[in-house]
Amino acid sequence: MKYFHYSLLILSTFLAFTSCKEEEKKQEEVLRPVSFQVVGTSDDQKIRSFSGTAKASDAIDLSFRSGGIITKVNHWKGAKVKKGDVIARLDNVEANLAYEQSVSALNSASSAMNTAKSALDRVKSLYESGSQSLSDYEQAKNSYQSALDQFESAKRNRSIQATQLSYGIIKAPKDGVIASTDGGVNERVAAGHVFAILNAGDDLKIEVGLPESLVNRVNVGMPTDLEFSAIEQGSFKGNVIEVSPAIDENSSTYITAIGIVAPSTEIKPGMAATVTFNFESGQEDKGRNTLTVPLKAVGEDGNGNFVFIIESEDNKTGTAKKQPIEVGELTSSGFKIKSGLNGGEKIATAGLQTLLDGQKVRLQ
Repeated sequence: MKYFHYSLLILSTFLAFTSCKEEEKKQEEVLRPVSFQVVGTSDDQKIRSFSGTAKASDAIDLSFRSGGIITKVNHWKGAKVKKGDVIARLDNVEANLAYEQSVSALNSASSAMNTAKSALDRVKSLYESGSQSLSDYEQAKNSYQSALDQFESAKRNRSIQATQLSYGIIKAPKDGVIASTDGGVNERVAAGHVFAILNAGDDLKIEVGLPESLVNRVNVGMPTDLEFSAIEQGSFKGNVIEVSPAIDENSSTYITAIGIVAPSTEIKPGMAATVTFNFESGQEDKGRNTLTVPLKAVGEDGNGNFVFIIESEDNKTGTAKKQPIEVGELTSSGFKIKSGLNGGEKIATAGLQTLLDGQKVRLQ
């Protein structure tokens, strides 16, 4: 009986030990997921495409310079206008009142000035004949000068109020077509509100936002290829006509304008376009076929720089191998590689700090 219990105890211990070993083995089989990239040359980064929008070459934002309620809209979206046409106006009650008051003040100042001038002429005549004293003559001159100053001040004020009155009126600065309007009758708008956009030019351009890593590789006159999803004609040729020197706060990119070499009448403002740049002739491409790796794939230890090559045959699992490399200059595509890689290798692009040489990983 004792022998039976003893045997049972040994068997239980053996099963428990075997179970732990199996659990440890299962845990060891859990592979760390690793992102990777195939090592390529700098030529792979020469062709880049970006989304852009067709716009009139001379698109003008039209806004009210004062706030108020819109009382009249003469031209809406799509309307053709001539230079000087009134597009919209505000109520401008306060501005009208101020202008009328300035006209009244100017009339009063003009009357006072004329009265003072007549008085001066009369006193001057009497003074010359000896019937008036010098002090009377000087007083008359001072009164006229004061009236003249008030007249000039009232005239300037009327001019200012007339300008303020025009702030509530939007006029077309050029011939063109209203591309869009934002607002309507009886709607209150603030000063500076863009009520309409006027397309004043016949030429079109494509605007595209470029990241800071590429903007310095683009120059005025650089050729591009253009495609429009709404047009079946195919691709068009374009040239860079303007590169913004400052970053756009809304898109965090540098707005670049592309002129269309031979535009089609089918291209309309607002159409989406794909702009393709070829950076082959750029300064960074003087050393052609140079191997490059992303900045995030390069690690550094006491022996220098390194990458983790993923040795894999099925693109599902593999083994991480630490590979020393010698890096060159840093470009927008990453580090140029002087030695250590031949091209075509799979390299880990994340988590280098936790990878170990010889560690099995799962590719993702």
